[in-house]
Amino acid sequence: MAELTIDLTYGTALFEAAKEIGQTERIMEEATEVLGILHQEPDLHAFINYPAISAAEKKSVVKNVFGGEICDELLNFIFVLIDKRRTMHFEKMIKVYKKLMDKEEGLSYGTVYSVIPLSEDRIRELEEETSKLMGSNVRLENETDPKLMGGIKILVDGKIIDASIRKKFTDLSSQIKFEQGGKK
Repeated sequence: MAELTIDLTYGTALFEAAKEIGQTERIMEEATEVLGILHQEPDLHAFINYPAISAAEKKSVVKNVFGGEICDELLNFIFVLIDKRRTMHFEKMIKVYKKLMDKEEGLSYGTVYSVIPLSEDRIRELEEETSKLMGSNVRLENETDPKLMGGIKILVDGKIIDASIRKKFTDLSSQIKFEQGGKK
């Protein structure tokens, strides 16, 4: 639970600072590049997160690797994370940042579950329909779920749109039971 608070606090702080200087897109792009490098270079990632190495040494290496490649605001943010021993949370902080950025732009992300993979065209159609229904711009990724039997189920921002055959059977069964109960 404390980790969630750390991610939310720092991710929000970075977003607010970026918004204040009008650099939300740039910082997102640069943070994504930093994450990519940390994934490609596990030794660098381990070095930055290793507690026995001094903050000064970590900052020196980070400045040598990223200085001039990323804006001062992001570099200073990473320095704060090093000082506070929060670098292991960087990726999750950037996820929070991305969600805040998307929310600001009216974007929502969700998942459409189907028995078989959907075509890109079908996913785009579902995005348009779901966007109208939700009142926001929705982007969907497709996941297969053989338990559906047929149809689809969409999950966006904690809301479920269930157009699966299983749901239709359940609804029909409930309706039959209700009607039988009312005729007695």
